Amino acid sequence: MNIKTTRTTNKLSERWMGPFEALKKIGSHAYHLKLPQQWKSVHPVFHVSLLEPVKQSNIPNQHKLPPPPIIVEEQEEWEVAQVLDSKLKRDKLWYPV
Repeated sequence: MNIKTTRTTNKLSERWMGPFEALKKIGSHAYHLKLPQQWKSVHPVFHVSLLEPVKQSNIPNQHKLPPPPIIVEEQEEWEVAQVLDSKLKRDKLWYPV
């Protein structure tokens, strides 16, 4: 989806958002989606090239396990799954932990 986020760089923004319910097919190339209330300013009709079908698991109650830690210089390090917030302070980007 092409939704502007508050991230200072698009590289760290979510690639896909959702899932959202498709309320209505508009023509052959667009869908009207049911978006959250806080997204009032976002137009709910999207071209099919901006949408991706949801891939659901066939196994009931299956939960994705977190990836194992990465060992760097004999210390555990973890990959960042999601950046929730960032600030620009003194021309540097800060990520609250």
